[in-house]
Amino acid sequence: MARIGEYKLGRAIGLGTVGTVYRGRHRKTGQPVAIKILLPQVSQDQNILRRFRREMSLLEKLDHPHIVRYFGGGTHKGQLYYAMELVDFGTVKDELEARGRLPWRRACRYGQQICSALQHAHNHNIIHRDLKPGNLFLGAGGQLKLGDFGIARDTGSIDLTDSGMTVGTYAYMAPEQIRGGKFVSDKTDLYALGCLLYEMITGQQPFRGDNFAMIFDQHLHNAPPRARELVPNCPPELERMIMRLMAKDTDERPFNARYVQGFLQNLLASPAVGGDESSEDVLPFSRAAAVNTDQDFRQVSWSVLVGVLLLVVGAIGAVMILKNVTL
Repeated sequence: MARIGEYKLGRAIGLGTVGTVYRGRHRKTGQPVAIKILLPQVSQDQNILRRFRREMSLLEKLDHPHIVRYFGGGTHKGQLYYAMELVDFGTVKDELEARGRLPWRRACRYGQQICSALQHAHNHNIIHRDLKPGNLFLGAGGQLKLGDFGIARDTGSIDLTDSGMTVGTYAYMAPEQIRGGKFVSDKTDLYALGCLLYEMITGQQPFRGDNFAMIFDQHLHNAPPRARELVPNCPPELERMIMRLMAKDTDERPFNARYVQGFLQNLLASPAVGGDESSEDVLPFSRAAAVNTDQDFRQVSWSVLVGVLLLVVGAIGAVMILKNVTL
């Protein structure tokens, strides 16, 4: 098995434009990790090297239960790498692809966790800038982890590497992000949160088009279709919050992520809000659990069958004893 630093490398589990993510294990403790290694073909590009090192330094500042944990990194035979928490139950993107859309209560619970992670990052002057379903990793029991800070920005330091550049995933980009990096703030992440909540609840992105220019134009000038037109049981209060998050003017968006987190918590606790349409809302999504369902069912079935057979044998034995006593 190949090694890098203090880790043994396993199979590749993700491939990006500048790096590959591998499953790994610490050589001494045996702790499972995910290891991101910069691709050799881009290792001589100074801009990419600076961005990769910046990602490492940003992750080092963050310590939160809903952010993928950073374990450290370095250089091995000329290749930059870092190790992070292995979150092994898929992503919100996987769940949307499997289910189409999520019950609004589940979307709100995910939203609470996202808000908590964003507020922690914002408190450290870090703007994620790429909030989307594929960067939201699912742990055991439905716990969510925000990851991939590859294009995050540290507003507390001087960083001219992307000043005025448009970076991000265009389906979730705020108007000020489209216009250029120097206008980005914590409210840029709130806009992406609005797009994300909309997609989780309705099953479709708020703006669609044949190319990025068409989608950019809608982000800049259009309002999305109302969520309740697509999902009538979505609470009107939630629809209004999504529209506030997606306001074109940053001043019209909520004050911060903590405010949105409190709103979602109060909405879920409100007795005036009706129930959800799906019993799946109480079940955490897990690709691994889905694979093991048939096996678990067979194990339970055999257990029940053995129990029934023992009861039958016991009953027959009792009858025989009674007959002998009578005789």
